[in-house]
Amino acid sequence: MAKAPQIAIVGAGIFVRTQYIPRLSEISDLVSLKAIWSRSEESARGAVEIAQKFFPGVECKWGDKGFDEIVQDNSILGVAVVLAGQAQVDFSLRLLKAGKHVLQEKPAAASTSELEAALAGYNSISVNVPSKPIWAVAENYRFEPAFVESKKLVAEVGDMMSVQVIIEGSMNSSNPYFSSSWRRNFSGGFILDMGVHFVAGMRMLVGSEVVSVSAATSHVDKTLPPPDNISSLFQLENGCSGVFVVVVSSSSPKILWRVVGLKGTLQVERGKHDGQHGYLVSFYGADGQSKSTFYRFSGVTEEFKSFIHDISQASVKGGVHVAEPRMSFVEGARDVAVLEAMLESGAKQGAPVHVKKF
Repeated sequence: MAKAPQIAIVGAGIFVRTQYIPRLSEISDLVSLKAIWSRSEESARGAVEIAQKFFPGVECKWGDKGFDEIVQDNSILGVAVVLAGQAQVDFSLRLLKAGKHVLQEKPAAASTSELEAALAGYNSISVNVPSKPIWAVAENYRFEPAFVESKKLVAEVGDMMSVQVIIEGSMNSSNPYFSSSWRRNFSGGFILDMGVHFVAGMRMLVGSEVVSVSAATSHVDKTLPPPDNISSLFQLENGCSGVFVVVVSSSSPKILWRVVGLKGTLQVERGKHDGQHGYLVSFYGADGQSKSTFYRFSGVTEEFKSFIHDISQASVKGGVHVAEPRMSFVEGARDVAVLEAMLESGAKQGAPVHVKKF
């Protein structure tokens, strides 16, 4: 059997401790976690302590010296970059230039101008290296079984008439991310950070790109950074229009996507079933019949499996291996571009804004 590829994690925050380490532990037969890095020694040690239960040999790295050690370690094939949204692109590019494959957390970047600069930097790398390393963006919604199955079902709705995305979040003081300083200093605040997930889910379902938007934004809950509400009309390339509504913090959270067509309606709604968190996928036919299936969350694990498969194949086949398109940096860029257009339209009192193409 081939030896499991070795990876490192750059970042040691909440998501690394509560999601990355537990999900990687479930697939420890497929991957070996060699190191965890953080800016501070204390933070790195805290995450390593959790990871040691599953990966006994995991090393603790911190500061500039620790990061350089990861960059220079030829046994590390891939690196997960899980940092503040403002810092991720710089770290990712430094690793990619060293020939490491990178799985970077979403959002892909803070703005379309940063995305363009990032892609230019990435495209210039291939000049110096024999095969370009993979730059993947972790968007677990594209790997959730509910969305994978719904994408197949959407053909059954017939000609699309309307798309609705309704997001009422629960970003209050009891949420572990509520006091996250980088999200508060991020242009677009929680709406951009959370919103890329919901745009990714919508784009995957409808299979058509958003071309233009018109939005109204507001700032009501002063404990949150502005804006904390957005209501947007959007136009798809296929001619269908829809609405995208995000309330960052609601006392009765609700998350759903709905695609209405001539022959039926498809709905994906987040919820719980038998104590498991996931999505209820319902199809309502024109004949009045309906069918529903519950899919529990497993997107983060599926996305890891895909990245590990890609970097293993790339190390064997070199540049011949085609990486999973759902994880491409460009896909992540398209999610950000839609939200940036909505936020820009909101700032312009609803003036229509074209979505930047990637």
